[in-house]
Amino acid sequence: MQLIATCPEETKPALVLELEALGARDIVPGYRAVAFGASEALFYELHLKLRTASRILKVIKDVPAKSPEMLRSQVRRIHWDELFDARHGFMVDAQGDDADKGGMARKQIITQVRESIREVFERAQGVAPVVDRSEPKVVVVAHLRHGRCMLSFDTSGKSLHKRGYREQGHPAPLKETLSAAILIMAGYDGSQAFMDPMCGSGTIVIEAAMMAVHKAPQIHRKKGEFHFEWLKDFDRDLWRVTQDRVRAEKLAAPTALVVGSDINAAYVAMAKKSALDARVEKYMTFNTGRFQDAEPPAKTGILVTNLPYGERIGSSEGDIVQLYEEVGDTLKQKFSGWQAAILAAAASPYRAIGLKPKCTISLMNGSIPCKLLLFDLYAGTRRAPRSSPAL
Repeated sequence: MQLIATCPEETKPALVLELEALGARDIVPGYRAVAFGASEALFYELHLKLRTASRILKVIKDVPAKSPEMLRSQVRRIHWDELFDARHGFMVDAQGDDADKGGMARKQIITQVRESIREVFERAQGVAPVVDRSEPKVVVVAHLRHGRCMLSFDTSGKSLHKRGYREQGHPAPLKETLSAAILIMAGYDGSQAFMDPMCGSGTIVIEAAMMAVHKAPQIHRKKGEFHFEWLKDFDRDLWRVTQDRVRAEKLAAPTALVVGSDINAAYVAMAKKSALDARVEKYMTFNTGRFQDAEPPAKTGILVTNLPYGERIGSSEGDIVQLYEEVGDTLKQKFSGWQAAILAAAASPYRAIGLKPKCTISLMNGSIPCKLLLFDLYAGTRRAPRSSPAL
């Protein structure tokens, strides 16, 4: 199968690493996406296991589309009635940048593809599938670029970041896919002791716990929630075998501690509830307390956290600078021998941490530009001067 996994552009390296580790072949990174090949069994497995992908697309055909008439003609040549059942509601989504160059607009692409698919069904079966924009069973994606249109099925259903465990109420939660990408870019593989001392609603530490026990993030999706289940080539027996095999890969317990803590007891309670819903609560330890008072649970490990900034904690700029300085002091004094990955808003005074990162990665947390700072906290790690903590 020719497949495409989508993700934010800045987390694409993490997605590539995942695909390589899981056995995908012919991997070709693109813009906000990675193309690759996979067997049918791996295709099913990836829907369960990928932690950083937003969606998976199954390519149907790449066709010339230099005009609306050409696109319509090409789409009508595909035997859509052999790909999905007319009883299933469907919709068409469109992407691409040709409209900026005088090409077709998104709405025009959708209309041409949608009506062509309906014409194929009417010609072959005398009945056309209903267009369903609210809860479609089949989603066709048309990606137009440089006069060619890549047609594919979105086989994911709802976005893969929706694991189904996250509690609502935290003012600045990270997406599950972003949290997993941060863990992968930090070098976490589940074998090291892990700590998030500012865990908030717990997304990072829960994703870490799932990685630690090799739990597939989508293993609890209900029957029919993946859209590949509504296509005519769906192999139900192979899907069941794949699910059973992936479940069997889960460990009975993590090989190292997974710890989350936060100064706010309400957030800790929220994180515990989310961990329970994710069915990993028994593999984790939660505490309530300040970052500055945190104690490492092992001699070595990885600390990953999302630092608060500004309105999120209702503090002044001076208080934030002081907090970041104390974070740096705590890392230096208590976490020697550890690695640390700190996510901070790009507009925050993150340099007040005062430690020199081995690597800085630009990320987007929703609409907020951020920096992921990676540190090796070896014995003798020195603080940088505090003369210019702000950007």
